[in-house]
Amino acid sequence: MLENRFGGTSLPTVGVELELQLVDASTLALRQGVDAILAELPAELSSSVRREFHTCCVEVATDVHASVDDIRRDLKAKLLRVAGAAAQRGLLLAWGGTHPFSHWKDQEVTSEPRYRALADSYQDTLRRQLTFGLHVHVGVESGEAAVRASDQMRDHLPVLLALSANSPFWCGRATGLQSHRIEVAGSLPAGGIPPRLGDWDSYGKLVDELTACELIESPKDLWWDVRPSPSHGTVEVRICDMPLGLEAVLGLTALIECLVHFLAREKDREIGSDVGSDATGADQARLLILQQNRWLAARYGLDAMLIDRFTRRKAPARVLARELTDCLIHIGRELGCAEYLQNLKTRTRRANDAVTQIATYARTNNLEDVVRLMTRADSSGHRQPSLSPLLNQESLVGPLEASY
Repeated sequence: MLENRFGGTSLPTVGVELELQLVDASTLALRQGVDAILAELPAELSSSVRREFHTCCVEVATDVHASVDDIRRDLKAKLLRVAGAAAQRGLLLAWGGTHPFSHWKDQEVTSEPRYRALADSYQDTLRRQLTFGLHVHVGVESGEAAVRASDQMRDHLPVLLALSANSPFWCGRATGLQSHRIEVAGSLPAGGIPPRLGDWDSYGKLVDELTACELIESPKDLWWDVRPSPSHGTVEVRICDMPLGLEAVLGLTALIECLVHFLAREKDREIGSDVGSDATGADQARLLILQQNRWLAARYGLDAMLIDRFTRRKAPARVLARELTDCLIHIGRELGCAEYLQNLKTRTRRANDAVTQIATYARTNNLEDVVRLMTRADSSGHRQPSLSPLLNQESLVGPLEASY
């Protein structure tokens, strides 16, 4: 049975996991290389730099920190080490939710026994999940708080997706979506929008029943857009594409941290709350609106006209994102991340990363140039490991768009 203990904390904590692409410095195609990179790194990074499902992906994880400032310092140091190790093997790190032209059929699964077992179980449904995301863990004090925040976070998932959308190309073609990653990931039976969990006991019963039916082995096999993480004592938000660069990561991390802290507080419950109106019809309408908003965010990004489930009004995702950052700025001041929230708000007035990719392709008609954008390599493909453009706040901000 799921243990009743939840490894929570009363102190604000946050952690981040980046799934980064490994591309050949000459061809800019995806290339297996995670094992070679791990062999170049010191032992003290073994718990932070890890394999993912495909050998062309490296995961860089932070330690548990008290602030987004600490996250920034942690990631800068680790990314420089990983990029240096990659350069020794003729590889570059690329930031994006999908690779523009490499095909999933050409990629190998890592040797990790768990991933091999999953590949054998899910076959091509999982092998085609050649996607790269940003996962943010926010520590909360109890399982009840984690379930409460996860339930209310569902309504904000489309805005987070619109902000992070960065996967418009897939296997050599334009998909027409700004986040094709989320469409690919949605094919897994235990993925996508989570059900309303209710409370910690109900969540535990759900996990126990799914485990007893042998549908999952542990809560880790629930690949929802947001989920409680009992072993870490966190709420884990998983909907975001990997954005173009560290500053976007930090802005999204700040927003998610503030939102989880707000929603986990029982006295606050949720922004615009109508708690108590979860009759069957209302709950079904809520889910259908959420599903439509999630698709619209994947299709149109920040220009998506999303439906506010409380007012039923439509508003651009970029406007809802600005309203959300304004609502949470007092939480940001408490947690010391208000500056990152303000930076993210500024980005809502510009093209998001997916539009920047699309504009690059429209200008050059060359998907290799899109990968160069994602790596910030020069035309010869041999410039990284300093990562200086990706660690610079303004380098990846797209052109100004009309504000609403």
